[in-house]
Amino acid sequence: MNAKEFRAELVKIMPGYDWTVHRPVSNVGLRATGKQTSGFNRLSTISVDRFEVAGSAKYRVRSAGHGLKARWLGEFCDTTLARALRGLQQHYQGESNTYRAAAAAMEKGRKKPEGGDA
Repeated sequence: MNAKEFRAELVKIMPGYDWTVHRPVSNVGLRATGKQTSGFNRLSTISVDRFEVAGSAKYRVRSAGHGLKARWLGEFCDTTLARALRGLQQHYQGESNTYRAAAAAMEKGRKKPEGGDA
């Protein structure tokens, strides 16, 4: 796959990002960065690496939140771009549910029990 085909694949699956395919620094594979912005504010960044392993493609996706220097929040690898992106999204949804449950437990713990003397 060449850079033009890689970019077309990225735009097809994630059209809401502005994609830049970087020049390869080695023969290992391709790298692209997608970003979502609002004015001068960076809302989201995705990094996608595509490389060949034993003749078949492998994708590694990472994403970061707000800001140019935001840390990577998660990473996922799979054999297709769509699966890698879906895996990362499902990871975030699972984390969201975990944090939501923890927050709900804390909120419940701050309330005085009904009918209790505490």
